[in-house]
Amino acid sequence: MKAAFLPDRGVVRITGDDTRSFLNNLITSDIAALVPGSARFGALLTPQGKIVADFLVTEGPAGNGGSLLIDCPRELAQPLATKLGFYKLRAKVTVENLSDRLGVLAVWDGEPAVKPDLSFADPRNATLGYRILVPADLAEKTAAIMGAELIDETGYEAHRIACGVPRGGIDFAYGDAFPHETNMDRMAGVDFDKGCYIGQEVVSRMQHRGTTRTRIVPVTLDGATPVAGTEIRAADKPVGTMGSSAGGNGLALVRTDRATDALDAGAALLAGDITIHLTDPEAVRAFATKKTA
Repeated sequence: MKAAFLPDRGVVRITGDDTRSFLNNLITSDIAALVPGSARFGALLTPQGKIVADFLVTEGPAGNGGSLLIDCPRELAQPLATKLGFYKLRAKVTVENLSDRLGVLAVWDGEPAVKPDLSFADPRNATLGYRILVPADLAEKTAAIMGAELIDETGYEAHRIACGVPRGGIDFAYGDAFPHETNMDRMAGVDFDKGCYIGQEVVSRMQHRGTTRTRIVPVTLDGATPVAGTEIRAADKPVGTMGSSAGGNGLALVRTDRATDALDAGAALLAGDITIHLTDPEAVRAFATKKTA
């Protein structure tokens, strides 16, 4: 079993009597039934339905004042805390950026011998493993207690990519991507039965009308690793953009209709001069033809 402390992740805490209802009315996932030891994947959107920040939400253990803790990109932690503070109005909540005191340890490739406080299974994909909110100076000790070998964060990045889970800022741009494009709908990141939240009308329309033309999809690589942001072309036509990659695997944001046309024509997909292959071409074909996302 492996573990890695993720320096790119931060933690935001929300406390107060209205904590649960306050956050539930803002984000894409339903946290009404959230309990300590579990988590939800979700996002705060713009009114136009684009992702401001995506994150994992867990509840602190009993007796800590009913706080919710948000595992989010560290560079977005303070902007997210500020944004949530803007929305609180008269809600009885306090929002704090704890990223200088608390970080994120990822554990995968096995079942932990012990599950400390503030640990939870990653809700996006079971193979991703577990997350533990812990100070950086306790990461090695925590990993040892759980029976895991602490390795460099690049090992976790390769694991994440192999699991097909996008990372904001590399695989998609914050403020420019819809939840469906980043597969949040396929990773339990959007609850289509909950009440209103910011951007809900746009996301619901995309779900029911099937207007999503782009998706992040897993790919395999021939030879070298293309730089994130490299344009993907087929027969000199743009198909998409390369995202993160490691160990022969990658993620790419593609127009599913154009990728399907390339498949039908037998045209190679090229990121620069590197040939890439769709890991699941039939899934991409299905995305292009479905009337619902």
